[in-house]
Amino acid sequence: MALAGIKVIEIAGIAPAPFSGMILADFGADVVRVDRTDSSPGDLLARGKRSIALDMKSPEGVALLKRLASNADVLIEPFRAGVMERLGLGPDVLCAANPRLVYARLTGFGQQGKYSRMAGHDINYIGVSGVLSMLGRNGENPAFPMNLLGDFAGGGMLCAMGILIALVERQSSGKGQVVDTAMVDGSSYLATFPYKLKQAGILWTDERGCNTLDGGAHFYNVYATSDGGFMAVGALEPQFYDALLKGLQLDHLTLPQQHDRESWPEMKSIFTRIFLSKTREEWTRIFHGTDACVTPVLDFDGQPRPAPHLSRTPARELVGDEEDFVESGRDTVVVLREAGFEEGEIDRLIEKGAVGGKILKSLL
Repeated sequence: MALAGIKVIEIAGIAPAPFSGMILADFGADVVRVDRTDSSPGDLLARGKRSIALDMKSPEGVALLKRLASNADVLIEPFRAGVMERLGLGPDVLCAANPRLVYARLTGFGQQGKYSRMAGHDINYIGVSGVLSMLGRNGENPAFPMNLLGDFAGGGMLCAMGILIALVERQSSGKGQVVDTAMVDGSSYLATFPYKLKQAGILWTDERGCNTLDGGAHFYNVYATSDGGFMAVGALEPQFYDALLKGLQLDHLTLPQQHDRESWPEMKSIFTRIFLSKTREEWTRIFHGTDACVTPVLDFDGQPRPAPHLSRTPARELVGDEEDFVESGRDTVVVLREAGFEEGEIDRLIEKGAVGGKILKSLL
């Protein structure tokens, strides 16, 4: 696999950082998740990872993590600004000991600024970024797309991309670097296209829900069907719009022009009535094989597969539902052995509570 041989330490967190680590694991990296000794977080994005339990507040735990990081390629940490520094595990310490280390920091508000030490979640990050103001129906409150935009797209995905960029650069320089991923910055970056549209004065205005791509247009929208299903319509180009009208049995000669904004509310009412006349399956059959850009809105029918697909070094094959909950500290002893710890040394760490696991000498 493409990332075989890359050693990653992932400090346990919620959602964005585990997703970033899962991406690396899916493509072959050896990802070791560092859990707390007093809890098992049940990471839903644990596939392909191993777990060690470590008390990062103890001197022994700090020393152990430093030792592991000295032989790692990547470290991913999900804490607010200043937390790792207070533990004595900041990039100034770990990167000095291992100049090839790619130290990835994934936060909501970044390392500096008035929000950097405040708690937050996806909705706060996309709110501060300006992106949330663009989402939603006209005349309604801004609508947030679950926690996909800030946590996963602007957070975990871009963090993984930053790590890979740093690893590629390391091949020429021989040096690692800090990858600082803030979800505010990431979600803002994702909005570059609508920002450019707005600046150019095309397809976008200051008012949400009135534009071509945000639910204002009748030809880029979602419509309910008679059986409670939905159809997604994305007929932007004129030839695709013509195919859409044909499938709906509408004569374009009797209708307003596609981009006549004044007619959009009326056209949405017409489309709504027509789509409600048939089931989702019936509409799927009507538009299948056409260029109308009309597809059914489907539910998930299985665990999402790793993407993108590589021809020579694909991601590992998933067989059924992967293991979602990896017991905290399940792999502690194995990982420490691989890192060169002697069995007596491991026993002492377990006895002191610096790591979680079964004492080896008791098994002899």
